[in-house]
Amino acid sequence: MSEITRILTAIEGGDGQAANELLPVVYDEMRKLARYKMAKEAPGHTLQPTALVHEAWLRLMGPTQKQEWDGRGHFFAAAAEAMRRILVESARRKKRVKHGGEFQRVDVNDVELPSPLPDDELLALDEALDRLVVVDSRAAMVVKLCFFVGLTQEQAAKELGVSLATAERLWSFARAWLFREMQKA
Repeated sequence: MSEITRILTAIEGGDGQAANELLPVVYDEMRKLARYKMAKEAPGHTLQPTALVHEAWLRLMGPTQKQEWDGRGHFFAAAAEAMRRILVESARRKKRVKHGGEFQRVDVNDVELPSPLPDDELLALDEALDRLVVVDSRAAMVVKLCFFVGLTQEQAAKELGVSLATAERLWSFARAWLFREMQKA
């Protein structure tokens, strides 16, 4: 009889201290199981393997739980099922409208925000952009989409219906042209 089975039998027999003995023995295996379950989840999941283990432990061994275990295999099968249910409940909760519905979590460190320009530089840029519209309206539109709206060049290309390479060429041209025009002013 394995140590886990012995402890599970003691728990069934009403030994209150047996549950305290069980956690250190099964914790590493439950962490491995949680990491395996979490590896199949979408990136950016807010639930971590350790939290998943703790939540599953509470469901399996909480004060209101009265379980009869048929050994080690039965215990880990129940732990895997508890983890699955926790992940499903978490996914359902995130899909609810009051929890953001279809919004996607974005890490603030991944978002590039344009740095604010001093007022005089912003006015010079605006005047130069007005002149760029006359020279190349598509290049001016790429600047508006990328600089002012905050789109990537790939997103701007999609919005304008041009290839990424074309959007990159327009962006490079517009930046150089605007820099020269703003230096004149």
